[in-house]
Amino acid sequence: MAIDPLLRLDGVSKRFAGDVVGLDGVDLDIASGEFLTLLGPSGCGKTTTLRVIAGFESPTAGRVLLDGRDITALRPHERPLNTVFQDYALFPNMTVAENVGFGLSLRRTPKAEQRRRAAEALELVGLADKIGARVQELSGGQRQRVALARAIVCEPRLLLLDEPLSALDAHLREQMQVELKRLQSRLGTTFVMVTHDQTEAMSISDRIVVMNKAKIEQIAEPATLYDRPETAFVARFIGAMNLLRATAEGARENSRPPFSAGGLALDVAADDGAGRLAGTERTICVRPEDLIVCTAGAAGAAPARITSVVFHGRALRLHADLADGQTIIIDAPRQAGASPFSAGDIVHVALRAGANCQALPN
Repeated sequence: MAIDPLLRLDGVSKRFAGDVVGLDGVDLDIASGEFLTLLGPSGCGKTTTLRVIAGFESPTAGRVLLDGRDITALRPHERPLNTVFQDYALFPNMTVAENVGFGLSLRRTPKAEQRRRAAEALELVGLADKIGARVQELSGGQRQRVALARAIVCEPRLLLLDEPLSALDAHLREQMQVELKRLQSRLGTTFVMVTHDQTEAMSISDRIVVMNKAKIEQIAEPATLYDRPETAFVARFIGAMNLLRATAEGARENSRPPFSAGGLALDVAADDGAGRLAGTERTICVRPEDLIVCTAGAAGAAPARITSVVFHGRALRLHADLADGQTIIIDAPRQAGASPFSAGDIVHVALRAGANCQALPN
């Protein structure tokens, strides 16, 4: 997607002591007003990217540009951005209002304006009634909101969030995801968040940067990442995915190349460049929800032996082995009562009607 970037990373690399590679030639454009998330496993480079943007780390090579201006050499306090840290970094000896107004006091903002702007920021995050409270009196979710209010009160061009929800329990975390997106939409400020939680990233981001081994694997909107991963790493990292080694059974028929994995027929989207010739092997991506348990003899179905059944609320996740030894995952809708599936059962599996698979590049 071509964008007019607010912030650009231009060939940014970072090497630490011992020649440890933190970032390897990263190019990234961040648009004004978007909610962008850096997502990946531990050690992938996402936090290093955030720290380079913030100015806490200096790149070994490359530039950081804000509105076209090179800010690579600027110190953190010289950059028009703020960071919300994982541990919130609140001052326990100060009231909520004093914590929120701390940045304004460093800028020698008049006291009356400090109080007014702190009150407005706390109103935005729903904590107007806690303005005189002490930090120790607040819950984890409330402390997180105070940290947000302190970050936005100085009206930064860019707000950086370093795993801001990781310390919260699951229910509060989900609630705060909604609050974060609401706040970002209301402010129109550009948010850049780091997380290793794919569900969190998918639920609130406009775009997601998937990182692996100090490089960017793919940048896309959540739906595109889920439906059309470009690499095997992204396919495995975003949600559950079957990656099956399949063989083309013949030329395209009705713009669909018929592939087979252990007897399971897989229709591949016509525009993905999948091989046309019989015998061509490709890795095919199939989501568990796109596979169904069906009757023997159904078109395109293959037998599979169940190895485990896992309860997933509204679905039962079946792990099974195809005839060629490849393992597949099927999400079967759960009915009330005992499970009809057990380890060792032989079931027949087919691609859900209307579902298309994707062939990854060889």
